[in-house]
Amino acid sequence: MSQNPPPYPGPTDEKGGPPPGSYPPPGQPGYPPQAGYPPPQAGYPPPQAGYPPPQPGYPPQQPGYPPQPQPLQPGPTNVVVTQPTVLVQRFLTSPVHTSCPHCKAEVVTATHFESGTFSWVICIILCFVGCDLGCCLIPFCMEGCQDVIHTCPNCHQQIARWSRM
Repeated sequence: MSQNPPPYPGPTDEKGGPPPGSYPPPGQPGYPPQAGYPPPQAGYPPPQAGYPPPQPGYPPQQPGYPPQPQPLQPGPTNVVVTQPTVLVQRFLTSPVHTSCPHCKAEVVTATHFESGTFSWVICIILCFVGCDLGCCLIPFCMEGCQDVIHTCPNCHQQIARWSRM
């Protein structure tokens, strides 16, 4: 819904617009504005020669623009802290590639088996069900019922123990 502009209040030509030469002289109120930038307003400081000093590799500052004000205090600074990734190794029944905490060598652990709590629990259960004439000692001979000890092949120190219970 477009509306026609209001009629021109003065004399008009055949198209309904102002006749040529009816505008006021330039600089007077009512003169149509020219395209481009408006004139500078009062309050701009006069350009200072040599301020700021020219920097090599940069074009000179354009005259007529004041330097940008610098903040009195620096703004907040964001600090990004990255945490090292912690890799948790699981020591189970098979040898593991790891770093020995004792000799600091990169090794594949040596494994051996020892009787632990699980072996004793199975032995006691077998005694209760009637296997007390030596069959209750079978868990002490089976690797599947024993704990796994991981040792360093260089310094022979224990690195980890995996208990089945």
